Amino acid sequence: MTVIIAGGGIAGLAMGLTLHQIGVPFHILESVAEPKPLGVGINLQPVAVRELFDLGLETQLNQIGIATQDYGFYTKTGVEIWTEPRGRHAGYKWPQYSVHRGRLQMALLKAVIARCGPSCITFAAYVSSYEAHGTGVVVDYVGPNGPHCITADLLIGADGIHSKVRAQMHPDEGPPVWGGAIMWRGTTNAAPFLGGRSMILAGNDTQRFVAYPISEPDQETGKSVINWIAERTIDPKTQLQKEDWNRQVETAVFSDEFSDWNFGWIDVPGLIDNATAVFEYPMIDREPVASWTDGATTLIGDAAHATYPVGSSGASQAILDARILGAAIVAKGATRAAALDYENRVRPMANRVTLANRGNGGPDAIMQMAEDRCGGDYSKLDEMLPMSERQHHADTFKKLARTSVKDTNVQASII
Repeated sequence: MTVIIAGGGIAGLAMGLTLHQIGVPFHILESVAEPKPLGVGINLQPVAVRELFDLGLETQLNQIGIATQDYGFYTKTGVEIWTEPRGRHAGYKWPQYSVHRGRLQMALLKAVIARCGPSCITFAAYVSSYEAHGTGVVVDYVGPNGPHCITADLLIGADGIHSKVRAQMHPDEGPPVWGGAIMWRGTTNAAPFLGGRSMILAGNDTQRFVAYPISEPDQETGKSVINWIAERTIDPKTQLQKEDWNRQVETAVFSDEFSDWNFGWIDVPGLIDNATAVFEYPMIDREPVASWTDGATTLIGDAAHATYPVGSSGASQAILDARILGAAIVAKGATRAAALDYENRVRPMANRVTLANRGNGGPDAIMQMAEDRCGGDYSKLDEMLPMSERQHHADTFKKLARTSVKDTNVQASII
């Protein structure tokens, strides 16, 4: 066995498909016994979509995703602040997709099993510890039939924000960091808004609403599945289950806070009231760390750089991690040297994005800028926040995350 991948989420499955593409044997250990299409919507940036296309998944993405047309920021009263085209509409050679996270994960899993066979992944199994062994690593894991031990050339921790691999690598780190905001996520069958392929964010730093479609309109009803997120900042001293990402709640918990957010072009209260299910969880991330690599063990995806879900960079960066690490393995084999090469290329940028998403460096900060300068009178928006400044703010984050049209289109294929 050459490579062990801890975790069969988006990062781990993209890693498996990449290793298969470059001819490196691997095995995935996934803690879930029976994977199901759980979760809600995510966005895939063109730079990541290109990599999935290179893995031969274009047809699958077209079947499960919506090619996002534009991305807009609005005030808490529904006034437009900044809207920009996305994907091919913005000049990229590849689309941006809005897609249900669970459907994407199932599509990746199906591709892995079809190409590599069901024996390439063990379910109900997780890495419990690892230890350096010569130039490789000994991996202890718990599987369906109890504890096991296996020797590999490389261990890749793709086991998410609560990564056991990272916990051994950084034993004093503690739990994820809560920023004081609560998010309620849901999906609703509703009439499409704006152009039918738009992603919008409305509000400010303490209260906001995000929405975008993740399905084509139904031919009979004309309704699409709209993914939405309602968010409020609360007293950070409040006692809550800070690390439960799948706690279902009633909309009455937060719906009053958005009861007057019907802007005409989108009915926020209606989306909340008619949701099929709503899940509550805190906005948490991880502190950037100085190393992702320990011997022949390295981290990718949320295990390496869990960040706030703004800027649509989380899943996209996880896919890029897998591809960049794959390219390093092509050059240097399944070795610590390859892991360090990948880390040196990705970690500084990913850590900067994590910190930017916490403060005023993320693209969504434009909403609070508008509120602060206008004081509620958005008729003064053009005077108080000139369009040139809005453009500069949008461009700055793209440069930080290396997702500008120019950077993406001219970049050579990773593999």
